[in-house]
Amino acid sequence: MAELAAAADIPFVLYDRHGWDHGVFVPVAVSWPEADMPLVAVSLRQGLDPAHHIAFGEAMAPLRDENVAIIGSGLSIHDLSFRVTPEEATAFDQWLEQTMSSPRDQRAERLARWSEAPGGRASHPREEHLLPLMVITGAGADDPVERSYTDDTFGLPVAAFAFSPRTPEAA
Repeated sequence: MAELAAAADIPFVLYDRHGWDHGVFVPVAVSWPEADMPLVAVSLRQGLDPAHHIAFGEAMAPLRDENVAIIGSGLSIHDLSFRVTPEEATAFDQWLEQTMSSPRDQRAERLARWSEAPGGRASHPREEHLLPLMVITGAGADDPVERSYTDDTFGLPVAAFAFSPRTPEAA
């Protein structure tokens, strides 16, 4: 991973003793309770620029050819203040569905401007819970993406997206 980041001229610092935050621990503990695989957690870059996170995902994309899962935890809505209205959340959910089903270049362009989307800033007063989607979007390249999770939480639509996994044979 460090080599890929360096090759893409993306600065990084490796902390080998950092603990897991809930955004890493919870999805991994639920999905893989045996925790029988290596795991690398990546922090968001200071400044929270969506385009940078998309570029980071693009730099990490070759790992998928080695059967490495790139997971960005989070949901389409993250307003713990409960100020987002159902209408705003629905508008952003629909925008996000349209965005994720768009071709790669359009998807990246739209995601880079997510805060301008209908209900965008109301659904994510702080972007750090949406930026992992930018990373997996960059890593997903042109591969098919699907809405992998849909639910209603506190009366608001929530979604998660997944790119089709690659296998070493398909690479």
